[in-house]
Amino acid sequence: MKTFHGETLSWELIDGRLELALHRDPCNEIGSKTLVELERFAEALEDAKGTASTVIIHSTLKTGFCTGADLRELYFRSHELPQEESRAGVRNFLERIHAVLNALDSSPLTTIAAVQGVTFGGGFELALACDLIIADKIARFCFPELRLGLIPGFGGIPRLKRDLGNAVVRDILLTGRSINAAKAQAAGLVSQIASEGEALRVARSTASQIKKFDRHTSAVAKRFIKPIPYDELREEIDIFCRLFAEPAVQNGLRKFVESTEAMPYLP
Repeated sequence: MKTFHGETLSWELIDGRLELALHRDPCNEIGSKTLVELERFAEALEDAKGTASTVIIHSTLKTGFCTGADLRELYFRSHELPQEESRAGVRNFLERIHAVLNALDSSPLTTIAAVQGVTFGGGFELALACDLIIADKIARFCFPELRLGLIPGFGGIPRLKRDLGNAVVRDILLTGRSINAAKAQAAGLVSQIASEGEALRVARSTASQIKKFDRHTSAVAKRFIKPIPYDELREEIDIFCRLFAEPAVQNGLRKFVESTEAMPYLP
């Protein structure tokens, strides 16, 4: 499918680029509807291997790239079902989102996240599944999950460990602090910094450069330099599910849900 327009995201194939645009208000929270549409995108990604050379993921919202999982939906769903069904539902959701991000991570196409503003939690993890992160200068990256007693659950820890030194990983994970685009580039997380609002333009320019090279060679090089930590990804799901059942986590989620702040996930 070359074009798709859904409730939470859209994509189209343009001049060898498969562009995925996130557009769910208020800041592209990833809930069940987004997951279903991301699964459709994973199928389109497979179909595009013969016609595209690059993938670009970006947000059309001024609020930012993506704040991550829809924690309100996750909380309410977990309280609508018996405990065992709730735990099974959380695991199923994680396994499905992991399948999508693994498909993105392992795609022979060169994948680019063009991010701006808030790139937190699952949004950060979505960007980490891409080969390149191009950030505008106001982008901020954060894993705020520890504030709720959780760890990132969409594959963030194994992919961050793969890409960065452990000291940086520990700082981002254990402090919950956000880092700006400049610090992210200095750490080796971001490949290019663009002016405010220009990340997508720079990503498209980069895609044009990538298109000049042989696709088979690029795919072989990607497999060589970007191993996927499947065992650690599966372990992350297990740890997240164990923590999610803890009373302290449920209390933290309840406070989050009851918050009247516009963006309670912000540091």
